[in-house]
Amino acid sequence: MRRYQNLIIIGTSHIAIESIADVKSSILKSRPDIVALELDSLRLNAMLSGRKRKLSVRDILKLGVKAYLFSIIGAWIEERLGKLVGTKPGDEMKIAIETAREINAKIALIDQNINVTLAKLSKSITSKEKLRFLLEIIKAIFIRKPVIQFDLRKVPSRELIKTLVKKLEKDYPSVYRILITERNAYMSKSLYKLMLLNKTIIAVVGAGHEDGLIEQIKCLQQKNQSIS
Repeated sequence: MRRYQNLIIIGTSHIAIESIADVKSSILKSRPDIVALELDSLRLNAMLSGRKRKLSVRDILKLGVKAYLFSIIGAWIEERLGKLVGTKPGDEMKIAIETAREINAKIALIDQNINVTLAKLSKSITSKEKLRFLLEIIKAIFIRKPVIQFDLRKVPSRELIKTLVKKLEKDYPSVYRILITERNAYMSKSLYKLMLLNKTIIAVVGAGHEDGLIEQIKCLQQKNQSIS
């Protein structure tokens, strides 16, 4: 959890039981005016409906086959890991929505449209990154013991998160830029606008976004101060 002025950022693991409890207790304790979520309207609707999002052939071609396959594999891995610990991907977001409604807090969606993200990913991911990704899937199938071990039921430590993020940046620079850097820039602008309302805000995001969002928000504040 990170605090900055009128903003509290809760970094979660999307399949960790610990995240669900942390989100609920933090919202009830702080009773914010606004609960901001790392979601866009498409992902929110798909999550609340409980149905897997179906895409037509035209949609897939528009997004890019590479991005479509990447999202399918990512969702499958997340779902399998969630089953191991008894959760579903997005349960922490659902509890955030339920708790926000319980205290009459407003809900804000701060993430970029998922179709935009996937289209960018399809255009940017390199052949080298695709090959590395395929090799890592094969390794995961045949090598039971992971190189980096941690409890799936808990949110990884700050040090481990930094290690994982740096590894992503090194091994998959295009993926890192699209999924982390560019989305941090988008979400930080959304959060900064909310902060200007002088309301208390709790933002529920993936743990890998915490530090980047704070840094981006500080940059936005400095720019605005220099202009004024």
